[in-house]
Amino acid sequence: MDTQTKPIITAAPPKRSRKILGSVIAVAVMAALGGLAWYLTHQPAGGAAAGAQAGGPGPGGPGGPGGPGGGGGRRSAATTVGVAAAEKIDIPVTLEALGTVTAAATTTVRPQVSGILQSVLFKEGQMVKAGQVLAQIDPRQFEMALLQASGQRQRDEAQLENAKLTLNRYRTLLGQDSIARQDVDTQGALVKQLEGTVMTDRAAEGTAKLNLGYTKVIAPISGRVGLRVVDIGNLVGSSDANGIAVITQLSPIDVEFSIPQDSVPAVMQRVTEGAALPALALDRTRTNTLDSGKFSAMDNQIDVQTGTVKAKARFANAKSTLFPSQFVNVRLELRTIKDAVMVPVTAVRHGASGDFVYVLKEDKSVTVRKVVRGQATVDKVQITSGLALGEQVITEGGDRLKEGAKVTLPGAGGQGGKGRGEHGGKGRRDGASADAAAGGAQAAGGAPAAGGAPAAGGAPAAGGAPAAGAPAAAADGASAPAGEHRRRNKDGNKEGAAQQ
Repeated sequence: MDTQTKPIITAAPPKRSRKILGSVIAVAVMAALGGLAWYLTHQPAGGAAAGAQAGGPGPGGPGGPGGPGGGGGRRSAATTVGVAAAEKIDIPVTLEALGTVTAAATTTVRPQVSGILQSVLFKEGQMVKAGQVLAQIDPRQFEMALLQASGQRQRDEAQLENAKLTLNRYRTLLGQDSIARQDVDTQGALVKQLEGTVMTDRAAEGTAKLNLGYTKVIAPISGRVGLRVVDIGNLVGSSDANGIAVITQLSPIDVEFSIPQDSVPAVMQRVTEGAALPALALDRTRTNTLDSGKFSAMDNQIDVQTGTVKAKARFANAKSTLFPSQFVNVRLELRTIKDAVMVPVTAVRHGASGDFVYVLKEDKSVTVRKVVRGQATVDKVQITSGLALGEQVITEGGDRLKEGAKVTLPGAGGQGGKGRGEHGGKGRRDGASADAAAGGAQAAGGAPAAGGAPAAGGAPAAGGAPAAGAPAAAADGASAPAGEHRRRNKDGNKEGAAQQ
């Protein structure tokens, strides 16, 4: 009984102690791995810089972290940016505004005499010319009036002729002293009276002729006739508000728009110089040009509510692309700037001291240059001072730049980019073994590793000469730092002693 119980009592403590020891070892190993990861990710930049100055390429090969062109193991990579060259082009100085198409002339055709409308000689929407007959009013009553006026004139003219003959006889008798002078004077006054009557008759006859002519309603201007508002058989007159038809002149046609008061001096200066300012009428999308014309006139007052001045441009409208009361976009060209230095709009930035650009230098670094902007188009802006023709400016990626920062151009990676792609990228794909090899190959401050083992990329240690006898990429023990070797050996010895 005693021999059976004793082994049970003495066997329990070793199992419990082994479990505790295994837990302690696992925690220690995890802490060691965490410390190694922290060391590799928080390695001071001074050590990498010292290694680079010593002349030895760091891990990752040429261009990799720590190698030539790589900027050191922990230095930030160069920013990839977009560039554009300053170019010299001619830019027009334009004025954009929203305008309304207005007819050069609009006329409501009303009859000038009253009568029954006999016929309508036009179609709705028809283009007519000035002087064309549009309608016919019953002319019979006006023909009668003309005959009456003509008869009255002829009767008075006959009386006048008789009075003149009598006056001539009286003057002959007066010369013979056979008649009193009073009779001669009375006859002379009668002749003048009859002359006035004949003149009145002639005026009445002319009025009758005009009224007869007014029975034919003609078009006063050329243009397009609107919808008909009266039908045949109706009594029409000059007092009708709607008239017979409305004619709108479409060629030429005007566009009214507003000019900001700040732009009025520039426009007036060009007008005073006698320049013909070209104007374009665009559709609402500003993509299609409806017609081209010239600046016509400007109002004499500024609207105090809007701070603008009304202006007008005239267009030929030969193709009838402009329609009255249509809304269009007007582009008025004031002048043209010759050989302007232009850069993309995205290249110009604004800071506390004003506008500036990042200029790309030959060594692939940037410098801050203050500039003065001028006129602008949709995608480009003029630089009046601070930038020369042909200089390259940064258009994209400038938010991460500062004075002297290194940049990389798209599709033109240098030696550093190549090193990262061939060696650094390979090491990253290999996983944690590359980082471990990097830590074992380079000690703090750029000194060679304890074993003198080369890095995973095949580069020698910081001393510049590869160590002999060590493989390039060893397993766990060879790739870990010296401190990790000691911790693992110590933990292994403890675990072996505990198992024994």
